[in-house]
Amino acid sequence: MQLLSVNIGQKRTQQIGEQLETTGIYKLPAQGPVQITTLGIKEDFIASKRHHGGPDQAVYIYGGGDYAWWSKELDREIEAGTFGDNLTISDLESDKFNIGDYLHIGDVTLQITAPRIPCSTFASRMADPLWVKKFRRAERPGLYCRVIREGLIKAGDSVSVEKYQGETLSILQMYRDYYERNKSEETLRLHLNAPIAIRARASLEKKLEKLTT
Repeated sequence: MQLLSVNIGQKRTQQIGEQLETTGIYKLPAQGPVQITTLGIKEDFIASKRHHGGPDQAVYIYGGGDYAWWSKELDREIEAGTFGDNLTISDLESDKFNIGDYLHIGDVTLQITAPRIPCSTFASRMADPLWVKKFRRAERPGLYCRVIREGLIKAGDSVSVEKYQGETLSILQMYRDYYERNKSEETLRLHLNAPIAIRARASLEKKLEKLTT
């Protein structure tokens, strides 16, 4: 696989219903090498830090394979970064990965921590009020990652995958389980035993405590 594009969020406003919101979902391809730190790309604008960014969701990846599927589905070409992805990687299809898998890009090592859950900001970006439902049904969520090793990357760099050897679950199972209201103790422990993102872990720990007490 190959890194097609490194995309950096621009501070913009968009309309959601009767309100204006500030967002960094509009991303443009960078020219030349970009430094990846433990908190992602320094220049990448993040408006809602409660839901986005941080050490366990420092980088969001979407694949050329998934973009190709959407281009066919929507009958139009979709440019890299349209879905708010920091990195666009050729041939990648997000449902083929597990939590904990590593991606090596140049000097940088990333570890997959979570799928992307669609929201109203994403729907507004796509100018489609039904987008959240469409994106959920498609089950091509993309990959949130933590940064294991910092470094410089640029479009054209090769990308290799190293499978995680510890306890884990697939990105697709984590994505589907997110929408299950009444998760069993077995499901909760399966998630918590994997190297999932901090936000997801905190929520699941509360649910497990409530279930077991």
